[in-house]
Amino acid sequence: MIRVVNRYLLGDFLKNFLITLFVLTFVMYVGAVVKAIDYMSRGISGLLIMKIFALNIPFTLSFVIPMSVLTTALLHFGRLSADGEITAMKSCGVSLWQLAAPILFCSVLLSGICLAINAEISPRSHFARRQMLRELGEEDPLALLDEGRFVSDFPGIKVYVGKKSSTQLEDIILYQFDERGTRAEVRARTGQVDFNTETRVMEILLENVRLTEFDKDDPTDLAKARTLSAESYPVVLDLREMLTKSRINKKPSDMTFSELVHAIQNIRQVFPDIQEENVARMRAKMAVDANQRLALALSCFSFTLMAIPLGIRSHRKESSIGIGMALVLFFLFYLFIIISDAMVDFPEWRPDMIPWIPVLGCQAIGFALLHKNR
Repeated sequence: MIRVVNRYLLGDFLKNFLITLFVLTFVMYVGAVVKAIDYMSRGISGLLIMKIFALNIPFTLSFVIPMSVLTTALLHFGRLSADGEITAMKSCGVSLWQLAAPILFCSVLLSGICLAINAEISPRSHFARRQMLRELGEEDPLALLDEGRFVSDFPGIKVYVGKKSSTQLEDIILYQFDERGTRAEVRARTGQVDFNTETRVMEILLENVRLTEFDKDDPTDLAKARTLSAESYPVVLDLREMLTKSRINKKPSDMTFSELVHAIQNIRQVFPDIQEENVARMRAKMAVDANQRLALALSCFSFTLMAIPLGIRSHRKESSIGIGMALVLFFLFYLFIIISDAMVDFPEWRPDMIPWIPVLGCQAIGFALLHKNR
């Protein structure tokens, strides 16, 4: 009898999971329609637009699959409990662990799929998407301004940014070059970036500036250099050629899991321009990224383990209740992801361990509730 019960439970769960996965993926892509219309207005072909958004599917699935598993498990066992099927099966000698086993096994398989997506497929597709956008001249140039290291992608300029928040920059070092070498060094406390999407021109308005101009004939002689101070100093960059022809460098989000581990272990080799004082921060940032990928993948199993007893306790078959509970739980999980990102400036506090708090917490609560209701 247990085989019949398992087939029934697993079949119903998979059917509802696929429906939930489709609905949530569709909802996540509604906002992309506006972006697609914008691309079409720029003259980009429909086939290329489809490729761009197809390459974004793995990243979307890395979040949608765990949320779909959580929602489906809550709704599935909530309906079984409300219809009295859980009680009926228990009266026939079937334990709650036996009822949960096929669903938990399915969640382990889904965690494996998510692990493959997060470790390999998603970063590769993200990098391919950036390459395609760069070739089309549509990549956001602000994404090129990596924190904590010198960026040489801009024509005639080498830029270092200590911190970046949207269009606001802090702790900026900028070197201007010509055919003879370094022409000027600009240091600024803060800066504001403005990018014109039509002309592809970016203006960086630097504030609290110290400008050092080197001698044109002998730029290596610091005695001939002039130092000036200014409240503001605008830097204008025409990025039309750069956004279509320059080589694209991999960011941590573009690296596979093995590449990320290699970069953490050999950070100066992977990022030769990184400042010494930013090594610990960059290493912490990549460690956080690596652990977020693992934690997000294993959340499928953790969510299922907790959702089964919570769904049974809710005794509700209404989908609105289950969806509401799923949203709250996933929000709490994502809150720890945000906290870990915000804590990369304090590597001594081990922000890379923060994503595991909700994962292990869900498992502990799930095991305790299942044992109590067995």
